[in-house]
Amino acid sequence: MDDQELGFKAGDVIEVMDATNREWWWGRVADGEGWFPASFVRLRVNQDEPADDEALRAGAGGAEDGGTEAQSSKNQMRTNVINEILSTERDYIKHLRDICEGYIRQCRKRADMFSEEQLRTIFGNIEDIYRCQRAFVQALEQRVNRERPHLSELGACFLEHQADFQIYSEYCNNHPRACLELSRLAKLSKYVYFFEACRLLQKMIDISLDGFLLTPVQKICKYPLQLAELLKYTPPQHRPALHAMKNVIAQWQSSIEDWEGEDLLVRSSELIYSGELTRVTQPQAKSQQRMFFLFDHQLIYCKKDLLRRDVLYYKGRVDMDDLEVADLEDGKDRDLHVSVRNAFRLHCGATGESHLLCARKPEQKQRWLKAFAREREQVQMDQETGFSITELQRKQAMLNASKQQATGKPKALSRPYYLTRQKHPALPTCLPQQQVLVLAEPKRKPSTFWHSISRLAPFRK
Repeated sequence: MDDQELGFKAGDVIEVMDATNREWWWGRVADGEGWFPASFVRLRVNQDEPADDEALRAGAGGAEDGGTEAQSSKNQMRTNVINEILSTERDYIKHLRDICEGYIRQCRKRADMFSEEQLRTIFGNIEDIYRCQRAFVQALEQRVNRERPHLSELGACFLEHQADFQIYSEYCNNHPRACLELSRLAKLSKYVYFFEACRLLQKMIDISLDGFLLTPVQKICKYPLQLAELLKYTPPQHRPALHAMKNVIAQWQSSIEDWEGEDLLVRSSELIYSGELTRVTQPQAKSQQRMFFLFDHQLIYCKKDLLRRDVLYYKGRVDMDDLEVADLEDGKDRDLHVSVRNAFRLHCGATGESHLLCARKPEQKQRWLKAFAREREQVQMDQETGFSITELQRKQAMLNASKQQATGKPKALSRPYYLTRQKHPALPTCLPQQQVLVLAEPKRKPSTFWHSISRLAPFRK
C-alpha cells in the first residue's frame, strides 16, 4: 500500500467520504483515511437521508457542494445494491439450471431407477420455478437503466411478479417429502454414487443434492433483505415492493398447526437455519425430538405428527435477544445429571430459563453454533440499517395468508427442512470425469447397475 491507501480488516466499518468513483472510494476507519477498492466491501445501508443537510455536509467533509457530493454518493450506493441484486439473480438462475440439467435430465434417462412420481417427490416443481425465475431475471434486466443505473426501478418487477412467487408455495410444501425420500435413497449405494456422478459431470460445487434443493426455500426468504437494502436509497413512491415479500413469512406461520402467541412478523423477517434436535427437559431428563426454526430474534420449535411427518405442531419459542449460547463438552450434564453428546445450552439471564439441546452429529452441532452467531449479526445489522416491519404490513401479510388458507390455495413457505449433508464418496480426481461412473461402485460390492457399459452412454455426451 502507498500512503493514500486505506488499510482495514474483515469486520471493520468504513465511513465512506467520497464514492464518486465507481472502482475506488475514499473512506475513514479508526484514525486513518484513504482510498480503498469498493469491490472489497459490502454496503451497509445506514447512511443518512438526503434531507439531513448537516449529515450530508459532514459526510462530504464540510465542502460547499456537500449536498451534491452526498447525493452522488447515495446514487452510487444504490447502483451497487442494484448490481448485487442482478448478480445474485444470475447466480441463482445458474443454480436452478444445474439442478434441472445436471440432475433431473439424467434421472429421466434412468427409468429403471426413477419413476416420474418419484422425481416429482424429490424435485417438486423446481422446473416451473426455473422457468418463472428466467422470466423474472429478463424483466429485471429490462428495467435496468444502463446509462444511469441508480434510476433503475427494480421494485416494480417484484410487484409485477408477486403472483408468480406463489409458485414457491408448492415447492416448500413438498420439501419435507423430498428430504424423506432422499434420506431413504441415501441408504442405497447406487443412488449415492449416481447423484455424485451427476454433480461431477455438471461441474457443480461440492454440496450434496439435499443442499442444492434447499436453495429455493432460502432464496424466497432472502428477498426481503435485498429489498431492504434497496429501500434505503429508493424514492418513497417506489417502496411497496418490500411489503409484498412479507407474505412469505406470514404464510410459513399459517402452515404450522396450533400456533400460539404473537405473530412471527412482529419481531422476525428471515429464516436463518432449521433442523431437528433433541430437547432434554426437566424433570427426569425427558428427551423430545423437535424441529427447530431459527429466525432473527426468536427460535421456534415444533413437533412432527406421528402419522403425517410433514405436518408440524407449534410447541414453543425461545427469545434470542437475551440469550447466552454455551457449547457443552460430551459427558454428564451437571444440571440434569444425564450423559449428553453434541450438546449446547441456551440460557436466558433475565428469566433463568434454560434449554439443553443435542444434535445427532458434531458437525450438525457446529452448524447450529454458527447459525446462532449469524442470527446476532443479522439483528445488529437490522438495527444499524433501521430495517423493520410496520404493524400495518404485518396485519396485511397475515390477512393475505388467512385468505389463501380459506380459499384452499397451497400454503407458501411450509416447513423448510435441512437435511444432514451426506458425506461424498471418495472418487478419483486423476481420471476424466467420464470414467468416474465406472470407478464409483467399489469392486467388493458388484452391482448390476454399473454392469452394463451401454448405460453410461448418456453421461458421455
